[in-house]
Amino acid sequence: MKYILKRLSFYIVAFVAAITLNFFLPRFMPGDPVQMFIGDLYQSGGKIDEATIRAVEEMFGYNTDEPLIVTYFKYVGGIFTGDWGLSFKYYPQTVTDAISRGLGWTLFLMGTSLVLGFIINSLLGILVAWRRGGKMDTGVTVTSQILANIPAVVTALILSLSLGHTGLLPTGYAVTPLYFPATQWDYIKDVIYHAILPVSCILITGLGGVMGMRANMINQLGEDYITMGIAKGVPQHKIMIGYSARNALLPVVTSLAMQVGFLLGGSLIIEQVFNYPGLGTVMVNAINGRDYPLMQGILLMSTTLMLTANFLADIAILFLDPRIRRQK
Repeated sequence: MKYILKRLSFYIVAFVAAITLNFFLPRFMPGDPVQMFIGDLYQSGGKIDEATIRAVEEMFGYNTDEPLIVTYFKYVGGIFTGDWGLSFKYYPQTVTDAISRGLGWTLFLMGTSLVLGFIINSLLGILVAWRRGGKMDTGVTVTSQILANIPAVVTALILSLSLGHTGLLPTGYAVTPLYFPATQWDYIKDVIYHAILPVSCILITGLGGVMGMRANMINQLGEDYITMGIAKGVPQHKIMIGYSARNALLPVVTSLAMQVGFLLGGSLIIEQVFNYPGLGTVMVNAINGRDYPLMQGILLMSTTLMLTANFLADIAILFLDPRIRRQK
């Protein structure tokens, strides 16, 4: 319990620091979202005067005469009450409504890629480490390093051109437009069909994880308890899985949580290439429109996801590693 409370306090401090940066950084960007909104209103034929400008500022809670520190504390209070403000770009939608449009699809891509990537990288890392020095080891390590170092946008474009434009797989959207499935299972199959290319792209760019698992396994295989197990005639599959792989997975679980941030950033780019309706599109529109509330909401959501993932990883390590449980 002491370990959990200590880690929790650390993440609370990190969260406060993150929301502080989240508030101030967008305001250092050039441009005024209120003026951009009023410009769009003027182009559409709206009447613009001083009263209109004040009304728009009041509606969005963007009072230029208000001290910045007061605005900051209002922002912090709104986070915990669920009032994240109105979106400039998607007005009259709230920030939470605008985020919810793409959050589910992004979480679907991230979650699927995270689970599949963990399984693939771990299994390949275990196998090539157990047979290190062979053809399989050389082939897998070289291939994974090459693929992992190709930028995500390049991988996405290659997959889109080679597989998508041949008609084998869809190159856009999360579901078929104007598709009315007869059953829920038909809808699920269509979602999976559209997710194959973006998920494959994320998995390819994350193949570098094979090297981490391989290195952990090799380190474990050199330990004395492995030598003792072999000398006692313990079956090889038990040594490989029950002894080596279990201990080698501990640092992988920690790095798995860190990958959430990389996956989130990578998925935003990949979503743009495949026209996937996730947070990537929402974020780009928010940046182009200087939509401070929406940018802050997306960054806050991303920060919360990463901190939560790291906290869950710390709890998982607590149960996987008995040495931490014995600490006082």
